[in-house]
Amino acid sequence: MTAVSSDQPHRIDPAGGCPHARNVRLRAQGAVTPVVLPGEVPGMLILGHDALREFLAHPDVGKDPRHFTELAEGRIPEGWPLRTFATVRGMTTVDGADHRRLRSLVSRAFTARRVEELRPRIEELTEQLLDDLAAAAAAGGGTADLRAHFAMPLPMGVICELFGVDEEFRGRLHHLSSQIVSTHITPEAALAANREMVGILTRIAAARAEAPGDDLTSALLAAREADGDRLAEKELIGTLMLFVVAGHETTLNLITNAVRALCSHPEQLALVRAGEATWSDVVEETLRWDAPVSYFPFRYPKRDLVVDGTVIPKGTPVLAGYSGAGRDPSAHGSDADRFDVGRAVKNRHLSLGHGAHYCVGAPLARLESTIALERLFGRFPDLALAAPEGELRQPTGFVGNSVLELPVTP
Repeated sequence: MTAVSSDQPHRIDPAGGCPHARNVRLRAQGAVTPVVLPGEVPGMLILGHDALREFLAHPDVGKDPRHFTELAEGRIPEGWPLRTFATVRGMTTVDGADHRRLRSLVSRAFTARRVEELRPRIEELTEQLLDDLAAAAAAGGGTADLRAHFAMPLPMGVICELFGVDEEFRGRLHHLSSQIVSTHITPEAALAANREMVGILTRIAAARAEAPGDDLTSALLAAREADGDRLAEKELIGTLMLFVVAGHETTLNLITNAVRALCSHPEQLALVRAGEATWSDVVEETLRWDAPVSYFPFRYPKRDLVVDGTVIPKGTPVLAGYSGAGRDPSAHGSDADRFDVGRAVKNRHLSLGHGAHYCVGAPLARLESTIALERLFGRFPDLALAAPEGELRQPTGFVGNSVLELPVTP
């Protein structure tokens, strides 16, 4: 087996930044490229659509950290900013029977039917937040941060209600989630954020154990009591962490990126208003064109694999380059860099995953985003960005893909 040659592995910048220009340069070298992760950890990044689709569903690729060679051999320090992605105990770090067992405990809450039952509550919360956005703009001289007043509290509110998380914890959990997904953070801060998150989630689980409710945390605890070996303590907390973090960060970025795209492409918004495209089309094209998750950690080959002509050595941590795959011309055409709500992309992009680990919350993310966009532009038809795209600050990390604030004039 021979790998495609490369002069030097690309060094992933822990500070992140907009990935798209970088993806073009790296994809020109091949669909699979070697990288150096923070802490001088060698890894691989897959940016080609077909290569990523193959890898995500490959039977010899695992998510269990025991397949991560450097971690298994004790060469990854406790404060490594990406360590939580590899080691948190939950669906994203197990394979086979363990993965099916954990997924089965929560998947029933995320079926299309169960998610559709949440529609009235999502619509109610959306209208409340639109009122809040209008009030914030009135108090701010006509400008408000849409991310803080609308795009964040909507999915955070829904996921916390779903899991029985009291409102008092939500702001802090969002802050800690941002810390956990940051790759530009000190070891001390990374450890502190993880400890505090685990502490809060342990308190939430204890409260639900004492006073069960009609929520998913209570259901997980009941399953644990019914069959004690089905859900260990670390798995329970890891599952809560996964859904609190991924359950709002992804949708937060998706809504934010969709609003940015529509405000920057008024001709595309006009197509929706004319009935020539749907809000669902906007969501799917945003997922492809500006994926809310850019480089997602990790998967590991269980043996040396050749993907698109490149050897990925056994035990290498691999990043799923969703932002790169979404704009791959070989899959999406020569105009893949163009935002086009008329493009037929549903179920073709990979931005919500592929294979056994396909995002269990995908139906909820789609419903929340579709409702959010329809109600937002219905309420504020002249919504506009209040700052040039080039002045919007990027988050401190390369995992998520969005901006830190989105000032708008409703």
